[in-house]
Amino acid sequence: MKLNARELREVSEEEIQAKLPPTRRRPIFFILENIYDTYNVGGLFRLADALAIERIYLCGEIEIPPHPRIKKASIGTYKVVPWEYRKSAKEAIEDVKNRHKEMSFPPKRKSHEKSVGLIKDGIRIIAVEQSKKAVDYTKADFTLPLALVFGNETSGISAETLVMCQQIAEIPMWGVNKSLNVIVSAAVVGYWIAGLEPGVGIGPTL
Repeated sequence: MKLNARELREVSEEEIQAKLPPTRRRPIFFILENIYDTYNVGGLFRLADALAIERIYLCGEIEIPPHPRIKKASIGTYKVVPWEYRKSAKEAIEDVKNRHKEMSFPPKRKSHEKSVGLIKDGIRIIAVEQSKKAVDYTKADFTLPLALVFGNETSGISAETLVMCQQIAEIPMWGVNKSLNVIVSAAVVGYWIAGLEPGVGIGPTL
């Protein structure tokens, strides 16, 4: 069952839990650090639902649902994507490391074994950021399960959080503008990973 924007805005969380089938989710987390723009936060919820990720962490100086602009931009998807607030990205990273064993894993891959896989112990933490230490996002090791960290629209991901990441993935910029909107960045990387690891979505859990 798919819902349009009007239906998502109007359906209650209780109705979602009672009527909608469970979503088979990718073992991917979004960790959002100090994202100030509430429309960006809402848009990231909408993207997270589209990708069927496991959970969003809202960290630091950031608004949370049911803020009216998040409700508007997310078209109600904050009601279907699991989320939590943490005081810092560090707390979220520590939590996700403890949680990964409980995640619902997608079906076995049929291709791209060298690009993405499943690890039994530990979880990869990858920052999506511009850095001298970064690799092109198409070359990053997106072994699952993993957490993708996205930072502030102006200052990016904090230095304290970057040191907790195993890898930094960067999207190349060939024009005058230095960076992409955080939703666009998350979509580029998220759909790249989804292309490597298909086979999730609405349906019975594994």
